[in-house]
Amino acid sequence: MGMGRERAATSGYRRYLLDTHVLIWAAGEPERLNDSVISILSDDSHLLYFSAVSIQEIAIKSALNKPDFYIDAKALTEGLIAAGYLELTMTSGHAQQLVDLPEMHRDPFDRMLVSQAKAEGLNLITNDGNIIKHCARYITITACS
Repeated sequence: MGMGRERAATSGYRRYLLDTHVLIWAAGEPERLNDSVISILSDDSHLLYFSAVSIQEIAIKSALNKPDFYIDAKALTEGLIAAGYLELTMTSGHAQQLVDLPEMHRDPFDRMLVSQAKAEGLNLITNDGNIIKHCARYITITACS
């Protein structure tokens, strides 16, 4: 982790949780992200988090051998850590937040990410229209396209 992120941890700078598709786009298709998100991801004064939930989602999709899905969860995790991203584990406190989620959709991974963002006070970077529409008053959201 670079010095900027270490300072951010103690200076109250903005903290962001990246939705699964945003992690994938940031790693392999950054052109899919808007300039605002690129600026956030490039700024060492921000703390960037990825969730163990996202890595689980990627590993499950990989194990299902989906023909259009070729993401190596281990390599992605190693790359995120090397780039200074912080891993956010799923805790019982996060799980308890699931009860209070606004109506959105039934995707368990998205629901867990929203609950983590709420419990930790993180800004969720996503392109998921359902999350943006239904959770914008519940958590802070940055749309990525």
